[in-house]
Amino acid sequence: MKLSLNWLKEYVDIEMSAHELGELLTMLGLEVEEIQPFGQGLEDIAVARLLSVRPHPRADRLSVCLVDAGGGKEVQVVCGAPNLEEGALVPLALNGVRLPGGRVVEKTEIRGESSEGMLLAEDEMGLTDDHTGIMLLPGDLVPGRPLSSSLPLSDWVLDVEITPNRPDCASVLGIAREIAAATGKDLRKPEIELREEGPGVEELTSVTIEDPKGCPRYAAGIIQGVKLGPSPFWLRCRLHVCGIRSINNVVDVTNYVLLETGQPLHAFDYHRLRDNRIVVKRAAQGEVFTTLDGQPRTLSRETLMICDAERSVALAGIMGGLNSEIFAGTEDVLLESAFFDPVTIRRGAKNLGLSTEASYRFERGVDIQGVVYALRRAMMIIQSLAGGRVARGVVDVYPNPWAPPEIELSVHKTNQILGTSFSTDRMTGYLRALEMDVIPMDRDVLKVVPPSFRVDVTRDVDLMEELARLDGYDNIPVTYPSIRPGEEGEPPELILRDRIRSLMTGFGFTEIITYSFISAESADILGAAKNSPLRSIVPLLNPLSVEHSVMRTSLIPGLMATLKANILHDERDLKLFEWGKVFFRKEGEQLPEEKLALAALMTGPYRTKQWYNQERLVDFYDIKGAMEALLEALGITGCVFERSGGAPGYDPEASAEVLYSGSVVGRVGRVSSRVMEAYDLKGSDAFLFDLDVEVLKGILPETRRFRPFAKFPPVLRDISIIVNRQTESSRIMDIIKREGGHLVESVQVFDLYQGEKVAPTEKSLAFRVCYRSETETLDGSEVNQLHEAIIRKIRQETGGRLKEG
Repeated sequence: MKLSLNWLKEYVDIEMSAHELGELLTMLGLEVEEIQPFGQGLEDIAVARLLSVRPHPRADRLSVCLVDAGGGKEVQVVCGAPNLEEGALVPLALNGVRLPGGRVVEKTEIRGESSEGMLLAEDEMGLTDDHTGIMLLPGDLVPGRPLSSSLPLSDWVLDVEITPNRPDCASVLGIAREIAAATGKDLRKPEIELREEGPGVEELTSVTIEDPKGCPRYAAGIIQGVKLGPSPFWLRCRLHVCGIRSINNVVDVTNYVLLETGQPLHAFDYHRLRDNRIVVKRAAQGEVFTTLDGQPRTLSRETLMICDAERSVALAGIMGGLNSEIFAGTEDVLLESAFFDPVTIRRGAKNLGLSTEASYRFERGVDIQGVVYALRRAMMIIQSLAGGRVARGVVDVYPNPWAPPEIELSVHKTNQILGTSFSTDRMTGYLRALEMDVIPMDRDVLKVVPPSFRVDVTRDVDLMEELARLDGYDNIPVTYPSIRPGEEGEPPELILRDRIRSLMTGFGFTEIITYSFISAESADILGAAKNSPLRSIVPLLNPLSVEHSVMRTSLIPGLMATLKANILHDERDLKLFEWGKVFFRKEGEQLPEEKLALAALMTGPYRTKQWYNQERLVDFYDIKGAMEALLEALGITGCVFERSGGAPGYDPEASAEVLYSGSVVGRVGRVSSRVMEAYDLKGSDAFLFDLDVEVLKGILPETRRFRPFAKFPPVLRDISIIVNRQTESSRIMDIIKREGGHLVESVQVFDLYQGEKVAPTEKSLAFRVCYRSETETLDGSEVNQLHEAIIRKIRQETGGRLKEG
């Protein structure tokens, strides 16, 4: 909500700057999002008097004005405004003056007539949005004086975020009340001086409430003989500051009082109401009603309506109707001020897709006791601006008057919860500053009666919050509760999760968190078999959308959706991972089976092109290496990678299952082209792995032992052997480790050749074997004998031959 600092100062003395006030309001729980200057930068714009106005000899819509710029200086200005009158005072910007919008005024010639400046409209100075003519100034100003010192235009606009539980602050008076309570100043509520010179209001109209639950209170007043016209500048300016467009003097007053008091009002043309009376009731199912914006709207029984004797004339608490609006011929006005049930208004506004300044306040709850005050305040201002006779009294239908809650507040309990040492007198002072009635019951208990506008205060803890606010949250001493450490340690899965997160981010991956809901078609996209666990989906009763209609059975759809979103934003170098739960339907069970899972994805360049190297794209071995590094860092050794027929989502030609003691731990490989195409990623490659965390937890070593650094030097030997292409390198490595026993420290594949120098059915593999003893330095001849024995065993079991022969 936007409001003017100058407007606030009319109700409470403010001795601090706008930014200091913003800090105070924020600490009170009313966050000030923005503070903007208003009406500033007008120092070079002067007050001027129109000495003469004559038609432009060569332009029908222009006038040539002789202007008294003050100090005996007269200038000629060409202007096209329609409201130019000799003797009028107007704002003048001379050559070289920069206007608030950034435009610089220049001396120019317009169709043969010299123009030495510019006469300004209100919108050209940023004061309102009115451009119908130049701004006419009060007649008692002095020509030549700066406009900024002649009128109180300089102001600050505060944009305050109002929380849903504080509807009392959705008004200038409400914010002023908070400032007065926090600073100890007095709140000056506007006095009402209303001349009631018309007939009794009961003679002119009546109000019937058929739905007292939807409308607990309805008040109406009548003004006869009003003269519609534009509002004065001060009113239009204040509405403009708050973001409301000026319409006419009657409607503008209803908006002004809404902003001032927080009470929405509505003005009806009295003679357009059939039988000149009001009936409050529910809409008929399927009724079509045209609102002020000209839109026909189909209603339901959920919508509360304001009607006359024959038809609907307004959506209660939301928007008026086109059939009863104030128009140019309006003379008599019926003014509405009511309290509508917040739930009823919220439901009606939501069903219609409408949100207005009125519904915003009614949905949160307005002051039921302030209904008549706001009505009389509006009639007083309308009478002063538009004339007319105010009917005596108001119609006030109030079937069940509001009864204030009585709350008992314990001083000791309050201090115990807040960690403060407030005295009874101090608490009483704070609460009374908020216009609450406080009655001491005994030394410890206070009986507190909150005012009607504080709809959020219903319990003792609400009062404690008010005490903390007014004293200042930053003044509450920091205390720590005494907490006994739990006897049980942290759950193993949380320890594992944090460890994996640390490792994956260390490998350069970025963690993502996606919805636990996916599309029901995800299993089809991944190519899951009919009996695949991925099809054991749990549908949602009330899904957010078709794309989020079932619980996820795999983390892969979330990774792929994230990949697609990044590619669309031209982010292609990606390393992503997610830790989360997957859900599987259990037959005969109400709740699904939940399992922890981990998945990671790589795509794009592994190494970008530099002056010293060429670009290389991510491949299968990069994602496999990341998975191996993760397992090794977790202390899991002995995993075997075996080719698979292609798990759901994976390319069968470039994927493998990860086995440990015969159990599947996870999968790794390239994303299938079918999946890439389904996510509109055709032409790109992506690689991923996924791990079953539940299986992983079962094979984690309980302890990790430190392995001492080697004391004796290694002996390195290479083996280059030609084998059948179907022979896997892991098979040969197993032979080397088996035959070499404890002396083989490590085996690495350092070369693979498939080409013209070997048969099409063969390949050449080169291994580097590291021999080392933990107890002595190995003898070269001993190593050579063992190395030859290993080669013979490889040739015997694989049918391979040494590359040299």
